[in-house]
Order: sequence, then structure tokens, then C-alpha cells
Amino acid sequence: MDLTDKVVVVTGGASGIGAALATRFVAEGAAAVAIADLPGADLTAAADRIGATAIATDVSDEDQVIALIDRVENDLGPIDLFCSNAGIGTAMGLDAPNEVWQDIWGINLMAHVYAARALVPRMTERGGGYLMNTASAAGLLTNLGDAPYSVTKHAAVALAEWIAITHGDAGIRVSCLCPQGVRTPMTDSDDPAVQAVLSQGAIEPEDVADSVVAALAEEQFLILPHPEVAGYAQKRAGDHGRWIGGMRKLQRYFFGD
Repeated sequence: MDLTDKVVVVTGGASGIGAALATRFVAEGAAAVAIADLPGADLTAAADRIGATAIATDVSDEDQVIALIDRVENDLGPIDLFCSNAGIGTAMGLDAPNEVWQDIWGINLMAHVYAARALVPRMTERGGGYLMNTASAAGLLTNLGDAPYSVTKHAAVALAEWIAITHGDAGIRVSCLCPQGVRTPMTDSDDPAVQAVLSQGAIEPEDVADSVVAALAEEQFLILPHPEVAGYAQKRAGDHGRWIGGMRKLQRYFFGD
């Protein structure tokens, strides 16, 4: 995909990976970039800094996602690329209460569903379009210390793959972004689960944006800003039991016996 003159939406766009993506898309010559995030000064400031349109949106609410899409298409033009990027973590395990599971499910998975449900028919009617869903390396591997995050990110990868298979012949192109450790407000924590990820080689949001632009140009399905993740995934698939044993060792290292 050539980003020149394209209309792009980035959710979770007020900071971190989302803000870096939006900044890079503007620099690449997009006709218009809209960033969506929870309402507040951070969203407004980010939009002003980037040169984007700010649209306050809770992506866990389907009506708000539809309203976001309608507003962009009415005000800026048909959406060429929708980056469903918003995400959260919990640093919790089986003890996470049901409310936490529902919250993360709504943001890390259902937000992708809501966007695709609204856009795939429109894009198909127009002859095609592009969806990029941000998952995580945790969606291909797992994330120590965070069960809800790992589960929902696996689901996000599965959804992106399903859409690519089911709607690819109708012109719907799909990429799934799966970074490992990235220095963002979400990872600004001393929690062992976060530190375990960052210790594997943390990069900056701008590095992720570089990888995304290059991968979109080639229309790659998996976008891996940490290329080593592909090797990890191959080893996991080749001997799952051995992979689990290695991850248990890593868990003992970070969390103790």
C-alpha cells in the first residue's frame, strides 16, 4: 500500500505506537489522518502535534466505533486504512476478576470486530480497503504474568487471519502487527511481567512505525518489528512441550519459584 493521499484512522492514537504510526502516516503524505482515543487533553495535544484530526472514542463500545467511522467518512473521505491499534494489559493471571476479563476482551479483541464489521462491507463495495490490527508477539507466543493479555492477543491474531482468508478475494487486505517489547506509557512499569518483555529487546514506537510502513508497502500479513519473533514461533510450533519448558524457566527467573 502506498500511503500517499490515503485516508487513515489510528485508534489508541494519543500516545505510544498509535501516535508514532499517525505521525509517520502524515509524513508519508496521507491525505488525512484521524486519531481516536479516550477523550482528554492527551488526545487533543497529540492531534495538534501530529497534524491529525482527533475523535474521542471508546473502542470497546460498538456504537462509538461506528460513529468514528461515519464521522471520518463524512468529513475526510472513504477510509483506505484502518489501524485498530488500541490495547491494554492487566498484569494478572487466573485471579483476574470477570470485570477485568470483560474490559480487556472489549478493547483487545472486540474493538477489532466492531471496526471490521462496519468497514468490510463498505470497503468491499468500494472495491477494497486495508485493515491493520495491532496484536502482539504475545499473540504468537505468550506473555508471562498476564493471562488476559495473552488470551486476547491470540484471539486478535486469529481474527485478523480469518478476515484475510475470508475477505481477501473481495479486495480486503489485512496486516497483523505483532511487536514484542516497545517503550510506551503502557510498559512504563516495574511489574515483572512488563520487565520480562522489555528485557527481550525493547524498541521505540518510531521503530515500530518504520516496520509498519515497510510492511504495508509489501502488504505483508504479519508485521514483526522484532524479527526474532518469527524464529521463536517456529520453535514453539516445532516442539511445543520444549517451548513450554523453556518459558517455565524464564518465568522462574523473573518471578521466582
